[in-house]
Amino acid sequence: MATGNEIVSFTYLGLSKAVSPKRCRLGIPQTWLKWRSSLVLGGVGCSSRNPSFVSPRRNGFKLFSSVELGSFVTSDGEEKNEMSDCFFEAIEELERMTREPSDVLEEMNERLSDRELQLVLVYFAQEGRDSWCALEVFEWLRKENRVDKETMELMVSIMCGWVQKLIGSKSEAGDVVDLLVDMDCVGLNPSFSMVEKVISLYWDAGEREGAVSFVKEVLRRQIAYSDGNVDGHKAGPAGYLAWKMMEEGNYKDAVKLVIDIRDSGLKPELYSYLIAMTAVVKELNEFGKALRKLKGFARTGLVAELDLENLRLIEEYQADLLAEGVQLSDWLIQEGGPSLFGVVHERLLAMYVCAGRGIEAERHLWQMKISGKEVSGDLHDIVLAICASQKELGPISRLLTGMEASSSLQKKKTLSWLLRGYIKGGHLENAAETVIKMLDLGLYPDFLDRAAVLQRLRRRIQQSGNLETYLNLCKHLSDASLIGPCLVYLYIKKYRLWIIRTL
Repeated sequence: MATGNEIVSFTYLGLSKAVSPKRCRLGIPQTWLKWRSSLVLGGVGCSSRNPSFVSPRRNGFKLFSSVELGSFVTSDGEEKNEMSDCFFEAIEELERMTREPSDVLEEMNERLSDRELQLVLVYFAQEGRDSWCALEVFEWLRKENRVDKETMELMVSIMCGWVQKLIGSKSEAGDVVDLLVDMDCVGLNPSFSMVEKVISLYWDAGEREGAVSFVKEVLRRQIAYSDGNVDGHKAGPAGYLAWKMMEEGNYKDAVKLVIDIRDSGLKPELYSYLIAMTAVVKELNEFGKALRKLKGFARTGLVAELDLENLRLIEEYQADLLAEGVQLSDWLIQEGGPSLFGVVHERLLAMYVCAGRGIEAERHLWQMKISGKEVSGDLHDIVLAICASQKELGPISRLLTGMEASSSLQKKKTLSWLLRGYIKGGHLENAAETVIKMLDLGLYPDFLDRAAVLQRLRRRIQQSGNLETYLNLCKHLSDASLIGPCLVYLYIKKYRLWIIRTL
């Protein structure tokens, strides 16, 4: 490959250019194609004082008035090499633009080395040169099967430089897409997606709005992009940009991007809907974490309790997120068909779990199973806990149906999740019944779980005076040797009476 240490310093001396009438230029605006290749070591100077053609020799090199070339050094520091006269002749002929580049190169095909052809590419990719000619040279190389890995990497580097120049000059997204079209026309097909590369260049330059405009333009023109499989479906520009947004934690922006593209009449790829639904899940999860932290601060008195207006706003925000997720799932099923049912219900299940919606979560759990999508035991137990916290007896009964056939370890795990759900929801009688059921099955609840139930029941005795549930639970725990002897006492203030009972 023509590396920086190998490439000479070009000095331009103003050659008049006549365009062949049969030559059709590619749609690349010259205003932005004037960029200096990072591979060039020397300076560039322009002059129109001597446009005539002369051919002196200096230091063993033939020089033209349109191009002066010094020596170049190999990458491993070997002695200076000379370029052939044919190289200079090719540059001169291509500069004159009186013949098609393919005709010029065909005539000199046998006399130009691969390195010299790479230098021809670099020369015409520089600032002030005809970048259209670089594309035609590359197209000829491809047709002659002279594009090796190094030449491909060189041309890709040149193209990326042109894209960066466009982005830096705030050019229209259409100009960038034009460049990709021209790139495809000359057969520049790197091993990665150039569409995704351009999106990354926009993103790294901080041009977020430019990236969105570019994606919309690509979709509007239906530009082809390389295939990538996520859940068996082709990736694309909208999904890739949404994924970039998700990487930075901008989940809401990722959702908005895909919905806006669809609402504008464009057709994002299926993958983008999956990414957007994942972003909904992540946003709901982060929102839930923040809400739990806020409630914790309120309990400790660091912040005021949430008033009705704030609670209403919280509920609306969560409901809006869920509605967006459902809308995305509808589009995905409409365009993807039954093969996507499993993955759609998986995303919807995750959404409702993060939102703490037990009934909806249970419904999509069964829909996942019906569509053939495997449901992990952990996810099953989490849905059970959510339903228990809301005391949804129907879903709880259905979710516990297959427990009897499971192992003792799995039974304990499932009933522990059920117990924690009842505790979280404040359903202490049900929690106590679950502990007793576990003991009857020979399963010992974890210490923290049974301690939490006892503590909550003791606190409630002080408020209501109801002892029955507490005493019954203590008896079963004592019979299982999980608690030692204890005193249960009750003070009746009206009669100044203490009632003490030993267990």
